[in-house]
Parts: sequence; C-alpha cells; structure tokens
Amino acid sequence: LTMYASPWSPPAFMKTNNSMLKGGKLKKEFYQPWANYYSKFIKAYEQEGIPIWGLSIQNEPMAVQRWESCIYTAEEERDFLKDYLGPTLERDGLGDKKIIVWDHNRDLLFQRASTILNDPEAAKYVWGIGFHWYEDWKDGTPMFKNVAHVNEAYPDKKLIFTEGCNERYDLERLKNEDPKLAERYGKSMINDFNNGTVAWTDWNILLDETGGPNHVGNLCFSPVHGNTKTDVLTFTNTFYYIGHFSKFIRPGAKRISSVSSSNSVIATAFKNKNDTIAIIAMNTADTPLEYTITIDLKTAKLKLAAHSIQTIVLN
Repeated sequence: LTMYASPWSPPAFMKTNNSMLKGGKLKKEFYQPWANYYSKFIKAYEQEGIPIWGLSIQNEPMAVQRWESCIYTAEEERDFLKDYLGPTLERDGLGDKKIIVWDHNRDLLFQRASTILNDPEAAKYVWGIGFHWYEDWKDGTPMFKNVAHVNEAYPDKKLIFTEGCNERYDLERLKNEDPKLAERYGKSMINDFNNGTVAWTDWNILLDETGGPNHVGNLCFSPVHGNTKTDVLTFTNTFYYIGHFSKFIRPGAKRISSVSSSNSVIATAFKNKNDTIAIIAMNTADTPLEYTITIDLKTAKLKLAAHSIQTIVLN
C-alpha cells in the first residue's frame, strides 16, 4: 500500500481557538514545533514497518468545520512550508517524502496553487497539489477545468485527488442502488484523469451500517458498508466502479488520448507498463447505447447498458 498522511488539526494548545475543532489557526510561535510533529510522526510509523510515501500540509485549510480543522491562508501555508516544514523534513533526512499542498476543493485549486508555486523557495518542496470534489455544493457542477488549468500552468507538479465521498448517508438510496452514488465516482475519476491527475483516493473504503462511526454525526456513504450487528459486508456499485480503474490501470501507466463523440459516453484510456491498453467507458444515459472503439484503422463494436461502466483491455 502507498501510505500518505494528512493532519486535520494541531493540538489544541497550539491553536488560536484552543480547540482541535471548529477551525482556528496555528499560532506563529508553534510553527516550528508543529513542523517537528510531522517528522516525528513519519519516523514513528516507519519504525513500526509502515512506510510513509508523502503527506499533505493540512486537510481542508479553508474550512471551519465542527470537527477537527485548522485554517491557513495561501500565504500562511506557503510560508509554513518554505520556512519550517520543508527545511525540517530535509534536516531530518525525510526530504524524499512527497509534500502535497492545498488538499481542498477544486474551486480554489488554481488560486491556491499559484500563490504557493509562484514562490520558488516554497515550490521546491512541493511534489504536487491535492484536491477534493465538494465544490459542487454551490450549483451541483464539479469544476473539472480548474484541474486542467493547474496542469497547464505547472506541468512539473503533480495533481492528486485526495478525498471524495458521497455525503448525507441514506439507507434507502443504498438499498435502491441509486446510480448517482457510483456515477459520481466514475465521472470524477474519468474527468480528473483526463485533466492531468496522476492519483485518485477514495475517502472511507469501509463504514458501518449507519454511515459511521463519526463523532460529530457526519454520516456518509462508502464503497463498502459493514453491518456491525450481523457481520454482513455490502459491496456497493461504487466499489465496483472504482475497481474498473484500480484493477486495470496499474501504477506507472501513462494516459493516452481518448475522445468521445457522445455526451452520454465519457471515457479515459491508459497504456500500462506491460503495453496493455485499458479503456474505461461510462454511459450516464437512461438508455443502453451501442458504440465503437477506433484505434488507428481498427474498429470494434460494443454495447453499454444504461447507467453502466465497462473496461476494455487490449493486449
């Protein structure tokens, strides 16, 4: 497993609101002690045989949440990185750890990235920019193009989707296999990959029958739900949608161009290191569709059921 870490709040005594909950900021006098925490955390985990690939600086640094949260402006995150966290990790022999900035929604992705990456002293420590999908609360529309804009402006930095889940758990939607739950994943993964994202992370692979546990009642859907009373596991459609990507697009694969001529069919394609080509196609329409895949002068005819996803592997 590739493990990366994301802090949600410094200890309460380090913060302006004296609480790990409801936002607050890291006090300036604790910038260095907090940077030391990251280093100590990584070393402690690795001593237990758990290698840490990378870390984000702060989960959702612009959200005052009723749960653990901490606010950084773009300038504060930039300065904490270049003056404290980056030098501290290098000093402690952890300069190879991948540092992810932003780690919040797509809407402010470009503005946040530009503030940090336009500073050479901060940018040198940045592996990539992380983002979430919750910006659609504004009008229901994901802002995929912001991912492309960052990729175009800063091609030397990576883009990683660091969190996404379907909120407001409702057992009836699960029982009725609401297609929107899984399709949100499919649409996001296809569009994010096509716009330059190199890695994609689900938020909560397994939750209980209530969409928890959660200490503030923020109950959500997950790809797998385990009933703690009956020990039954429910593998939702979302689980299988994710599998269409994770099983067939292998680490180190390179995305290749794929263009759809139908608004109902969205697709992405990758070439794996073993030269196989994985094509993921998704039908968002209420009716089944016949479609073709054409590579060079070769064409194959296929069918896609209504609200379905399929993967084609070419050897």
